[in-house]
Amino acid sequence: MTLRSFLAAALLAASVPVTVAAQGITSTTIVIGQSAATSGQASDLGTEMRAGALAYFNAVNARGGVNGRRIELRTLDDGYEPDRSLANTRRFVETDQVFALFGYVGTPTTLASMPVFTRAQVPLVGPFTGAEVFRKPFNRYVFNVRASYFVETEKLVELLATLRMQRIAVFYQNDAYGKAGLEGVERAMKARNMPITGTATVERNSTDVKAAVATLSKLDPQAVIMIGAYKGCAAFIKAMMAAGIHAQFLNVSFVGSRGLAEALGPEGRGVGISQVVPFPWNIGTPVVKEYQKLIAAEAGKDKLSFTSLEGFIAAKVLVEGLRRAGRDLTREKLIAALETMNDYDVGGFTVTYTPTDHSGSRFIELTAIGKDGAFVR
Repeated sequence: MTLRSFLAAALLAASVPVTVAAQGITSTTIVIGQSAATSGQASDLGTEMRAGALAYFNAVNARGGVNGRRIELRTLDDGYEPDRSLANTRRFVETDQVFALFGYVGTPTTLASMPVFTRAQVPLVGPFTGAEVFRKPFNRYVFNVRASYFVETEKLVELLATLRMQRIAVFYQNDAYGKAGLEGVERAMKARNMPITGTATVERNSTDVKAAVATLSKLDPQAVIMIGAYKGCAAFIKAMMAAGIHAQFLNVSFVGSRGLAEALGPEGRGVGISQVVPFPWNIGTPVVKEYQKLIAAEAGKDKLSFTSLEGFIAAKVLVEGLRRAGRDLTREKLIAALETMNDYDVGGFTVTYTPTDHSGSRFIELTAIGKDGAFVR
């Protein structure tokens, strides 16, 4: 199914009246569903997103929950495959009857699921994707927390333009995610009258980058903007270096910073990554200080990452929405409550929603892999 078909189905579904009860709620529990990769080549993304969310949910539950109800997060593995995410979503909506969805990981997986949760009028909060398709056209059941790929790629292109780099290539995953990132790069480059030197792709859940390296190495790029997941991107960077190409490699946040650094080892030094959450090691940021304390209790301080911090922040946003919705909870009340958030501050990171805009945040920060795999700003 094409992207246009997905959008048409989702929008049509949204216009069909559906009577929805307050499912997924008992007097003591709120059940939340998450489809994410916890196995396969993108497993770090789902595992870390879940870990960050659980750190906050567990702390909230220990304090008595939200308006007297504990949060139960049910996570189903989709292996970063759209058909599995779709099946998981149908199970959540039709069988498990969860109250809301949370922290889906990936553009193609979330896109495949969108017609189902839209028709059922089940809100999704904090998907781990920056694709524009979840922002425009507007879908009242999707609440983004992170900045979009358009914002990220604009920042990356701005950096390269400032450095006066001329030969800029794009390496992207051959699916809805990669194409969304490519579109962002194209927009940013066009605005500056800068041509893209060349493009090459890798398939989702693959590390076969031979064709991509053969294509781009011949162009001798000064920089390569990368829209992929950590294993495929690491394989590409290593192969390009082995071919004698030592360009500036820049990734968007979805790559999975920690997984990328670990996969690259010493060869990762200097690789850039745009981030959509604050620096997880800066306790001067209030939400980071809170995150470090709670994630240490769940997974240990050596497990700090941008991805788990994003899960933590998204969990805070959901909990605040549930709190504002009150004890007499319904999905419509949750949506209305979230839409009252105007520069809601989770602790040095703000989120804004309105009845016509669920974009969330525009926070962007550039980082790089430094010595011994540590991150620097």
